[in-house]
Order: sequence, then C-alpha cells, then structure tokens
Amino acid sequence: MRAAEIHEPGQPPVVGERADPTPGPGAVLVEVRAAPITPLDLLCASGTSYFGRPATPYVPGVQGVGVVDGRTVWFPTSAGMAPGDGSMASVAAVPADALVDLPAGADPVAVAALGLSAVAAHMALTWRGELAAGEQVLVLGAGGVVGQAAVRLARIAGARRVVAGARSPAARARATEAGADAVVALDTDDVAVLAERFGSVADGPVDLVIDPLFGSAAAAAARVLGAGGRLVHLGSSAAETCPIDSSTLRSKSLRLLGYTNNELTSAQRASAIEAVVAESIAGRLAVAHEIVPIDEAAPAWQRQADGVAAGRIVLTP
Repeated sequence: MRAAEIHEPGQPPVVGERADPTPGPGAVLVEVRAAPITPLDLLCASGTSYFGRPATPYVPGVQGVGVVDGRTVWFPTSAGMAPGDGSMASVAAVPADALVDLPAGADPVAVAALGLSAVAAHMALTWRGELAAGEQVLVLGAGGVVGQAAVRLARIAGARRVVAGARSPAARARATEAGADAVVALDTDDVAVLAERFGSVADGPVDLVIDPLFGSAAAAAARVLGAGGRLVHLGSSAAETCPIDSSTLRSKSLRLLGYTNNELTSAQRASAIEAVVAESIAGRLAVAHEIVPIDEAAPAWQRQADGVAAGRIVLTP
C-alpha cells in the first residue's frame, strides 16, 4: 500500500510502499478515503510532545474517513501518541468499536477536514460552555479550523451575535466567511487595546468565549465577559500562559473552563461526530480546506506546519 511515514521526528513524512497492516484482535481494515493533517499530528511527530518521542518509522494520522464492508466511517487512531500506525495510508487497521458510521450524503473530505477540530468546537460550545440561545459569543482564533467551526456552530445553536478574533488578514477573511458578525484583528499583545476592540464591536457584555489561543487575546476576552461569563480554553497556539488579572475573574465571578477531546467518552465523541456530520450534510457547517494526493504529503505537511496552507490539508490516498 501507499503510505506516508515519519522516519525522523521533526521532519516531514516520506511517502513510499509498505505492506498492508495486519489487524489485531477486534480490529478491522479500513480503506482510507481522506486523512487530514492536524496540529496534533504535527505535535506528535515533532518528538517534543507530552506523549514522548514516537517510535519510528510510523504512519501518522490521528483520524480519517474510509470504507469498511461497504460502510463509510470516521475513525480515530493513536498514531504518535502510542505505538502503531495512523490514517495517512491506503489502508489502516482500526478497532471496530472505534468506528463511527456516516450517513448517506457525507463527503469524506469535508468530514475529514472538520473531524475532531469541529468536535472540539461543538463540545466546547455546548457541553462545556453551556451555550444558550440568545447569548453572545466571542471566538478567538476564528480563522483556524476550530474557530471557523465554532463561529458556524454558535450561530446554529442560536447565538444572537458572534464576534471573532483572528491574527492574520487571511484568517480574518476566513472568520468573516464563516459568518462572524464582527471580526477583530489580534495583531497586538496589548491586553487593554484588544479588550477595547472587543468591547467596541460587541453588543454589550459577552456570555461565552471560545479560546484556542490563550495569551493576551484570552486575557482581553475575559475583560469583556459579563457577570458569570464563561471562558472555555481549548488550546495554546498563541501562548502557554495568560495574563488574566485577579480582579477580572473575581469582580464578575467568571468561570475559566478547560477542555480537551481526550476527556470525551467514546459515546460522547461518536455523538459529536454525528452532530457535526449532520450539519455538514445540511450545508450549514464547513471549513476551508485543501485536497492533496498522498504522494505530495511531504510538502503539504511542511505548508501546514508553516501555517501557509489555505486551510486544513486533507490527504487522499
């Protein structure tokens, strides 16, 4: 089969031929149709993640969409987090009980582009953030896949206004395309300046912040939350620390909530995938993405790592 392999942590994958995997007990072979290159893949393959240095060579890809026994399925893997191979190959061995069947009409590439990023957006808004219809939402990092999905899903859930923050002009354009009512430039680390920008476009106090960035943007977003407001933190692509001051948290009894997909049960994850796919089929949920043949995985991987891709890159074996 054709596969992309990580030979050296920190380096792009090498594409070549390798033997089809042999499924272990309880596993099945999935014919892969689409495999996204995600931030988690890049982190795991860096050799510097909290999962430790991966055993090489291995096939990366923590999720994918494929076909087994005539059924189209979404599937997860632990590639890079534990020994074993992932989705960036023609065939993947996957535990049968991890498969999520997709309904007719599901586009494998569109679902792969959304994947666990959209699951994070959906669950951060609903399960963790407890979004209620009529509330105002602020989405940080709204040009990324999680952010684009969060903007669209907040609207679907009945948010009365969705404000977005994004760093680059291209990211701000994606946030606008996703349907944000207003988009703020996150081109400074001055917390006071960012808070003023958020406040100037918000319709009164914000109820819920979705934060995949942390850093100054999150500290500024906290300042525009209303009494009892919630900030759901699900990533640190801007910074590992955040200068939120004590008075901001205490004066309005704010809730600062952490979120990770790793805490979801299999049932929760499957239900979230089904919800995301239903919105995709209905034409209400999509994110910017590129389709790249697996033979071009190395340069695609590098473009995704450098942040210069037009969206989430999805490999098609």
